Amino acid sequence: MTSDPSGPDPQDTRQGDPPPTAVRRAGLVVALEGAVGVVAGIVFLVRGLTGAEDSGFINDYGTAAWFAILGAGVMAGGVALIRGRRWGRAIAVVAQILLIPVAFALLTDSGRPYFGAPLLVVVVIVLGMLFSPKSVRWLSGEAAPDADD
Repeated sequence: MTSDPSGPDPQDTRQGDPPPTAVRRAGLVVALEGAVGVVAGIVFLVRGLTGAEDSGFINDYGTAAWFAILGAGVMAGGVALIRGRRWGRAIAVVAQILLIPVAFALLTDSGRPYFGAPLLVVVVIVLGMLFSPKSVRWLSGEAAPDADD
């Protein structure tokens, strides 16, 4: 077995560079958001298969595929953060940014503030965790894991 003479790859998190607690917690929340998307996809699929309430303007199979694919991707990003893979942060940040207008629509136009307000709080907290100083240092490969969290 030979070793790589150029040294460890700074982007390779398998070298013992675990993520800060904030990143792992954000990853857990993002993975749960992805799981909600997958469950929504399953609900739309079952709804389409049973023919329940064919509203005419929504394609249950297309919507099911949309939620399942995006939910699985977001869930993968969350699991990646939990496992210390830096690439998961990009998925998590994009997912949170896309949830901001959803939260505002729930707060205002749809008249469902009981869904919109908690969603907006979660989005802000997750973005705060992902952009905390320790998280940014970990992402750049400069920081050791935090022992004080």
